[in-house]
Amino acid sequence: MKKSLFVLILLSALFVCSCDKEKEKFPTATPAPRVVVMSYNVRYANSGDGSNAWDNRKGATIDMLSTLKPDVFGVQEAVASQVNYIKENSKIYDCVGVGRDDGVSAGEHMSVFWNTETIEMLDWGTFWLSQTPDKPSRGWDAACNRTATWTLMKDKRHNKQFYFINTHLDHKGVLAQENGLKLIIDRLITMNRTGLPMVLTGDFNVKPDNVILAELDQIMTSTRKVASSTDNSSTYNGFGSGSSIIDYIYMSGFQYALLYRTVNQKFGNVPYISDHYPVMSTLVY
Repeated sequence: MKKSLFVLILLSALFVCSCDKEKEKFPTATPAPRVVVMSYNVRYANSGDGSNAWDNRKGATIDMLSTLKPDVFGVQEAVASQVNYIKENSKIYDCVGVGRDDGVSAGEHMSVFWNTETIEMLDWGTFWLSQTPDKPSRGWDAACNRTATWTLMKDKRHNKQFYFINTHLDHKGVLAQENGLKLIIDRLITMNRTGLPMVLTGDFNVKPDNVILAELDQIMTSTRKVASSTDNSSTYNGFGSGSSIIDYIYMSGFQYALLYRTVNQKFGNVPYISDHYPVMSTLVY
């Protein structure tokens, strides 16, 4: 009996040793390097929104960001007070962007935020979606001045650089939508001579089958269409009175999109954090 027990212990030790050697030969795979990005139309600070006014929703926006912790996100419709509130109350984020009406602070900001613990911002700029893109201006048949903010980012965890561009196409002017998006495409091609990965986020104010997206689809890919895990939920909710997909995350130069998600869960004590749901993607370098 003692001899049999000794043999059993010896065989067990040899098995454990063998397994350890196999682990050395085939180490546990580490997750592929990735970055989490988001597009979020915050709904401008309009006191006429009643119970859905920004003052009632702003805490829920901070709850959302602290829960999901995107590495980079772009906002639409945010005025200066909203940009400042998000920055001041989300301590890990910094941002860049200018007001669309004067190039400083007036009007909507197409601000880009980044998590300073994971991302470094290397360069940035804003251009107007118009025939005179380098100064505050309104293009074609647009109802409002429209802009795009571009950034060159560095992921400090993986030593990877990528462009992140955030925009908001006009809600009325068809020519402004079409030509504004063409201008963005031209700028992307021009600035990215070295072929870095790119992310384009925004409220395009058009549905996925709109013809103006055809040219963009030739150079970038909608993460909603190709992510390993995705959904087809409405991104515009109208505080409960609307339903459509008009918010987008496009990518190029990444290996693949691991996740696309419409963030339609509740945060804080309000039914909606905005009249748009944020959309987010996890992209693998």
